Amino acid sequence: QLQLVESGGGLVQPGGSLRLSCAASGFSLDHYATAWFRQAPGKEREGVSSISSYDGSTNYADSVKGRVTISRDNAKNKVYLQMNSLKPEDTAVYYCAAAYGSSWYVQAPTFEPSIYDYWGQGTQVTVSS
Repeated sequence: QLQLVESGGGLVQPGGSLRLSCAASGFSLDHYATAWFRQAPGKEREGVSSISSYDGSTNYADSVKGRVTISRDNAKNKVYLQMNSLKPEDTAVYYCAAAYGSSWYVQAPTFEPSIYDYWGQGTQVTVSS
């Protein structure tokens, strides 16, 4: 079964940190660019960060720049999202997604949902005191 599984979400106080993980099973992430999206209650899903397949090029939403780092470990078939200085407005369900294609070998993919082939089920992040 081809799937992405997120983990690492939870409850954290404002200013705290979390590291989200996304594990691929049934396929290799080697040729897939990946991204993290999030969806807060009552809001549309939005892109947070993305990373290219081969050279590690990255893209970040303005709302998280300087606080979030995306990385990948192809040997472990995983992608990570390190989030620091968390704010209440970061509260959302976080999803990882994978996009196949040569367009994303050396360029971080856009946040257009239609380009992504696989999606995880999401992990809840709640930032609250």
